[in-house]
Amino acid sequence: MNITFEERMRESTERPRVYFDHAATTSPRPEVIDAVVETLRDDFGNPSSFYLEGHRAAKLLADSRAKIAACLHVLPEEIFFTSCGTESDNWAIKGAAYARKSKGRHLITTAIEHHAVLHSMEALECEGFDVTYLDVDHRGLLDPEKVREAIRDDTILVSVMMANNEIGTVLPIKEIGTICREAGVLFHSDGVQALGAIPVYPKELNADLMSFSGHKLYAPKGIGLLYKKKGVRINSLIDGGAQEKKQRGGTENVAYAVALAKALEMSMADLEYESKRQTALRDRLIRGVIERIPHTKLNGHAIKRLPNNANFSFEFIEGESILLFLDKFGYACSSGSACTSASLDPSHVLLAIGLPAEIAHGSLRVTLGIDTTEEQIDRFLIDLPLVVERLRLMSPLFADYKRGKLQPLIPEEGSLDLKVEGNYGWPS
Repeated sequence: MNITFEERMRESTERPRVYFDHAATTSPRPEVIDAVVETLRDDFGNPSSFYLEGHRAAKLLADSRAKIAACLHVLPEEIFFTSCGTESDNWAIKGAAYARKSKGRHLITTAIEHHAVLHSMEALECEGFDVTYLDVDHRGLLDPEKVREAIRDDTILVSVMMANNEIGTVLPIKEIGTICREAGVLFHSDGVQALGAIPVYPKELNADLMSFSGHKLYAPKGIGLLYKKKGVRINSLIDGGAQEKKQRGGTENVAYAVALAKALEMSMADLEYESKRQTALRDRLIRGVIERIPHTKLNGHAIKRLPNNANFSFEFIEGESILLFLDKFGYACSSGSACTSASLDPSHVLLAIGLPAEIAHGSLRVTLGIDTTEEQIDRFLIDLPLVVERLRLMSPLFADYKRGKLQPLIPEEGSLDLKVEGNYGWPS
């Protein structure tokens, strides 16, 4: 006898909750928490102070910078600590624009960037800069040749994310970086979702600037990074003291810098194993959802995607309703970017890849992590179809479809652009 929605709902109170929103944030590793506590307790000094406590804090900061640089295959002097990925994006884009405005006022980005990038570009447009927003294809990929075609004599910066935070598509930024370098244009990439999930080496990617955030890779919220290639000049975003080589004012967050270095070292040590393990779990999830739930579409590229990301659209229902029911069933998931979760508008990313608004509204993002298990995936593949079925029974759109008054936009057998198998998201 098939289990019912009500039975699974009752059972959910007896089962541990499952966290499936690692793209929004991650739980700091125990070793990272220990590093924070130890630093706050034993090395609370100000790194700018000229006495023992200050010297000890300054050494911890320098050691953390060197460890992070080693993980990224860059120089320690090319690493700058910030408060988060959003600050890093703002600093890179606005700082580069202001520093190079005498050479031109044209910038290039894509329609699927994080709002930290898009809103920075919009702010610059209000100051007289000209921004080109490049379209991507239906899988979220950008053709590098579009960048080449968009570059003008007055282009001063190109900003293209390494991996999309909503649909997980990994973009060809190495090729884009090569085009920018040949044209003499600065290239910035938002690497927030990529770091800790796939190999990220800024120099190999031909990036001049890259932004990162700690809380996406099991460090605390409140610490980020900006990689700035040696010799690249950008204006300061935060004025104040002489911290960060006189380029970012404000007393350094030593404890969180130590935590970020620890988290990144651990992520890099586990990178290949976790990437392959999470890819296998992700593909098990994707196959199961497409097979079990009619009128379902996988969003993003089926192969060139982050190992932990699966994004679906379910016709006839809305993503917010799915999230509410899944929460009752014991799952933490998302309908898109955590930074816009309060918005009722459909995702700009899903609209940019060509989804109609009514399909974009019915999206669900599931992102896995180091604590995700096969048992959790299998449990989810029982509960999610029940949730979708219940919501469709409540949907007037689904009722119209069953009466033959509405043609579906997603076929009953689902939509999956490419066969799902292999080591996806792991760039060669």
